[in-house]
Amino acid sequence: MILTVAAIEDPQTLATLREEIGDLEWADGRKSAGPTARKVKRNRQAVLDNPAGRKLRADLLSHVEDNAVVRAFARPRSISPPMISKSGRGDHYGAHVDNAMMRVGKGEQGETGSLRTDISFTLFLSEPEEYGGGELVVHAAGTISQIKAKAGELVLYPSTSIHEVRPVTNGERIAAVGWIESTVRDPQHRELLFDLENLRASLGASAADRTGELLVLDKSIANLLRMWSNP
Repeated sequence: MILTVAAIEDPQTLATLREEIGDLEWADGRKSAGPTARKVKRNRQAVLDNPAGRKLRADLLSHVEDNAVVRAFARPRSISPPMISKSGRGDHYGAHVDNAMMRVGKGEQGETGSLRTDISFTLFLSEPEEYGGGELVVHAAGTISQIKAKAGELVLYPSTSIHEVRPVTNGERIAAVGWIESTVRDPQHRELLFDLENLRASLGASAADRTGELLVLDKSIANLLRMWSNP
């Protein structure tokens, strides 16, 4: 399942983030790719191992992990701090699949952690009209989805899928990318729980007295989480 979420809706917040991104230094994006993906990756990646970069990364992460829809859809155990990529004319990221395990950050003692990649995300930071091409393409279950979201929109998609970023033909495409490890490993279980959460929200907003139905629904969601989650 592919889901698009409004992650940064305030125009001033988005403008501030874009201004801070404009002050970053950039390196060859192939440095962060695995041996296979490195062959098809052509873009620039922000250098974030400095105070300004770490703050920006934390700010972007908060827009993902604090989003109620992301929490309901992904059931996150861990979310990787986002990386920021920039693609100009001719840049692209060919068809690839993400590594099953990703190294993430460092603890206070300098150790590096890791997470299982269940869900990948792309937070678009450029408006669609600011660049040509550059569509995110996700291949899943015999279908091909081409996505060019608005700035501030977050696209979540299965890390198990083959995906790519089409060549940019003009302008500049900037996006933040990362991964989520879910407490619910099975994507079908996650989708069912998400449907039930949406039903719970709909019943809760209804003018009619739905106390009995909501109680049964609360029990069902809780018991499914007991069956399926690995906190």
